[in-house]
Amino acid sequence: MYTILDVLGEQPEAVEADLAHHYPGYGPGGPLAAYWRGEITLRWLRVMVEGLPPTGATARAHNGHAWQPLDYAAADSRDLLALLFTAFTNAHRKEGTQAMPWPEPGWRPGDPTPEESEQRTTRDRAQARAAYEHITAQVLPGKG
Repeated sequence: MYTILDVLGEQPEAVEADLAHHYPGYGPGGPLAAYWRGEITLRWLRVMVEGLPPTGATARAHNGHAWQPLDYAAADSRDLLALLFTAFTNAHRKEGTQAMPWPEPGWRPGDPTPEESEQRTTRDRAQARAAYEHITAQVLPGKG
């Protein structure tokens, strides 16, 4: 048996905004208000929530971003074109000239930000330096 909290889920404000936007015929407050007024059942409200589009506020709140499948496809296409361009340019460069470096893939939701990447790199270098010093202190005379 469902409760209203089960139907609204973890993002109740986003669900409410989507319901009001996608089902405007229920008057002020949308379907959620209609449920509380006793005009629709909890089952019908659940059906409406489950039928919300993947482009709405609920999906954005759940995913943490607004990217859609076409956005990912466009990013993949851009990355592939950059790789093809680089490969073509390197294959047809003049003898003795330096090759073009391979491009980095574009950012996607869930990827670390440049600041997070820099912090991770700094932390990894510090750990590597500490491990190196620990090993050299054990094997080199006069270090330990």
